[in-house]
Amino acid sequence: MGDKTQTHPGAAGRAVAADHPASLRNVVLVGHSGSGKTTLVEALALTAGAVNRAGRVEDGGTVSDYDEIEHRQQRSVQLSLVPLEWDGIKVNVLDTPGYADFVGELRAGLRAADAALFVVSASDGVDGSTRMVWEECAAVGMPRAIVVTHLEAARADFEEMTRVCAETFGGDDPDAVLPLYLPLHGPQGPDGHAPVTGLVGLLSQKLFDYSSGERQESEPGPERLPDMTQARNRLIEGIIAESEDETLMDRYLGGEQVEVKTLIEDLERAVARGTFFPVLAAAPAAEGARQGIGTVELLELITRGFPTPFEHPTPGVTTIDGAPREIKPCDVDGPLVAEVVKTSSDPYVGRISLVRVFSGVLRPDQTVHVSGHGMTDRGHEDHDLDERVGALSMPFGKQQRPVPQAVAGDLVCVAKLTRAETGDTLSAKDDPLVMEPWRMPDPLLPLAIQAHSKADEDKLSQGLARLVAEDPTMRLEQNQDTHQVVLWCLGEAHADVALERLRTRYGVQVDVVPHRVSLRETFAHRSAGRGRHVKQSGGHGQYAICEIEVEPLPGGSGIEFVDKVVGGAVPRQFIPSVEKGVRAQAAKGVAAGHPLIDVRVTLLDGKAHSVDSSDAAFQTAGALALREAAADARIHLLEPVAEVSVLVGDDYVGAVMSDLSGRRGRVLGTEQTAGGRTVIRAEVPEIEIGRYAVDLRSLSHGTARFDRRYVRHEPMPVQIAEKVREQARET
Repeated sequence: MGDKTQTHPGAAGRAVAADHPASLRNVVLVGHSGSGKTTLVEALALTAGAVNRAGRVEDGGTVSDYDEIEHRQQRSVQLSLVPLEWDGIKVNVLDTPGYADFVGELRAGLRAADAALFVVSASDGVDGSTRMVWEECAAVGMPRAIVVTHLEAARADFEEMTRVCAETFGGDDPDAVLPLYLPLHGPQGPDGHAPVTGLVGLLSQKLFDYSSGERQESEPGPERLPDMTQARNRLIEGIIAESEDETLMDRYLGGEQVEVKTLIEDLERAVARGTFFPVLAAAPAAEGARQGIGTVELLELITRGFPTPFEHPTPGVTTIDGAPREIKPCDVDGPLVAEVVKTSSDPYVGRISLVRVFSGVLRPDQTVHVSGHGMTDRGHEDHDLDERVGALSMPFGKQQRPVPQAVAGDLVCVAKLTRAETGDTLSAKDDPLVMEPWRMPDPLLPLAIQAHSKADEDKLSQGLARLVAEDPTMRLEQNQDTHQVVLWCLGEAHADVALERLRTRYGVQVDVVPHRVSLRETFAHRSAGRGRHVKQSGGHGQYAICEIEVEPLPGGSGIEFVDKVVGGAVPRQFIPSVEKGVRAQAAKGVAAGHPLIDVRVTLLDGKAHSVDSSDAAFQTAGALALREAAADARIHLLEPVAEVSVLVGDDYVGAVMSDLSGRRGRVLGTEQTAGGRTVIRAEVPEIEIGRYAVDLRSLSHGTARFDRRYVRHEPMPVQIAEKVREQARET
């Protein structure tokens, strides 16, 4: 690599297509917000000839500055596809959001790609979320490379950033993370900063100067040889250590010169295997320049060093009935197996699905079977139906250019899949299959909403259904206890985008209201009550009297009803009526309007009338008896308690445990895990962790994550319970 002197841009203004998986590369860009991913994508597009200048599609027209800014803002919070062509290879570049709130879009990009390019800012360094994504990629053996951006910054230091990357990503083998190029600096300016003007190729031993706006190759001067030789020798040793030729290291150490061609071949194999992680450098093109620094080198690495789709194992596939089905990796002649990795709405053409084809060929106007996807708990219905595929296209700026087909290994935009959602499987109508879903993060930030007006109320349910269809990381809850509509999101930015999409795409204005947890009530001690419902107002009267005793039960017991009536004081046919009235009142609550649980209600005595007693009368009497018993008793308010597991770096363990204690949490224990991290398990009242997804991210600088599960309801402290009762009385 680094020995090519001529670029091979794709033809501008036409859709990039691929006829065979061998001519495809799928790469996902990963990095924190502000690392320069979107700018890098635009620089690659510029170098490959897809645009005529940064951010402008070369289609004979122009895009206004306002539209371009808006387009970039949309791309910053969602997965986007940019197809390029380089040296006869189609490169599908997937640009992912850098915000932690949109990790679902990142996971979709990882699912669709065959290799990952980690974008690291020379001025900002490596953040905790980027480390976590690296570990995810390492767990599945995904090939990775690193590109250092923002080299134009005054204090940018490529060598120091390379050292940090080796320490962060190299693990036990920092020599697996080494640069392929060194920056070439121009003259120092008045501020002492020497701008990067090109690169020094360590394997090719060539200089690549971009200062003219075009990549110019030359020989290095003698003053550069010492630094270049030292870095080159270390790179060669790192590559040879990953070589499949076990004799190569001994021969090299014995003084044998290894051919550059052999080194490049070994490098490409090591990168594709996910055992060597080259570091490259990139800087944006100067005004009027056609190539950004390092873009040619990066495209060479992607097309020659990253794996083809053939080397990406197909995720697990089963039949509709769950029987395993073996699918060859990227088999063009195999059965159709494709997956919707993203769903979005276009104001002109409606719903558009971004699809990765894993096997077979997808064609326009084809009838496919849609299967998925086991997330009914998040408001996503299971699918098992047939749909007709609309047009297939490739994004070209803000436009869609039609393509005739999508072969195995390719990514394509599909129109008019009105029922398919993100995560669904597309297969042949006569051979329906289901792919194993990828892991989605749990949304843990509740957002309670209500329609702003009657007109909004009429459109709310449809708007919410479309919203969650696009985003499987979002969970829609219709809480039966609090009667609230709750959108569970990944963070504040995620919630803000959801509300904005509701307003702008679906025309639904909503108001955010305080989220309420599902409280319960129970008796603190034994109590008795008498329910008397007697009315004589002419005609058929109402007559029912019952006496009950209520006593508390252990947690989880629910409502237990016991009949101890003797002598027929309450006729047998009306005893179920008393129980029905008691349970109906228990569901409404007896103190602050929350359901009553964990009590035994015993019917002891009562009276009936031969004419005026009825089912309705004894239901009313049962409810009155329970209310009277509650009036003479101390009622506990019960709050839900969750078990929280927090995975956090050791540096933040003390702060997290202190914060949990401040939330009335009880720490159950800690456990050391790999990578200098600790799992903290604690029980915390749910009322205290409504915003924990936001607070934990701030507390740990984005390096911690947590999950939660409901454990039980337990009595709320008296002072907090009294506040809840006061709020109930006010409403």
